[in-house]
Amino acid sequence: MRIAIAADHAAFALKQELSRWLAETGHDVLDLGPDSDARVDYPDFGYRLARAISDGAAERGVALCGSGIGISIAVNRERACRCALVSEPLSAELARRHNDANVVALGARLTGIDMAKACVTAFLNTEFEGDRHTARVAKLSSPDLDGDAA
Repeated sequence: MRIAIAADHAAFALKQELSRWLAETGHDVLDLGPDSDARVDYPDFGYRLARAISDGAAERGVALCGSGIGISIAVNRERACRCALVSEPLSAELARRHNDANVVALGARLTGIDMAKACVTAFLNTEFEGDRHTARVAKLSSPDLDGDAA
């Protein structure tokens, strides 16, 4: 699977470790930066990741910043992205199963490497359940599909 990964300076070390691990497990990793731990702005890298998903350059994404909050907000500005901030594997699994999340966000200051790997593993190994969730997921990218409007 082609996986885009991006971070800010606070999550640079986690990005490096996850990128290496993802490549070792057979994934094609699209590293969108940064290239060092020098101060950067997380929205810039969140938008890069969102474009990679939107343009089809990657199937899934991993977004990282200090808390995971800021970069997840940036990624979710792109309608094609469904980025879920997670802190443990069950949330990552449910984000895929019920919400068809195509990007997972993690906070480097809050999540250790082993937990981050567990979350990414759950995210990558879980399929979208479809069925009753399909119409709800469609509404995430198209707010005009409001079922209550008549």
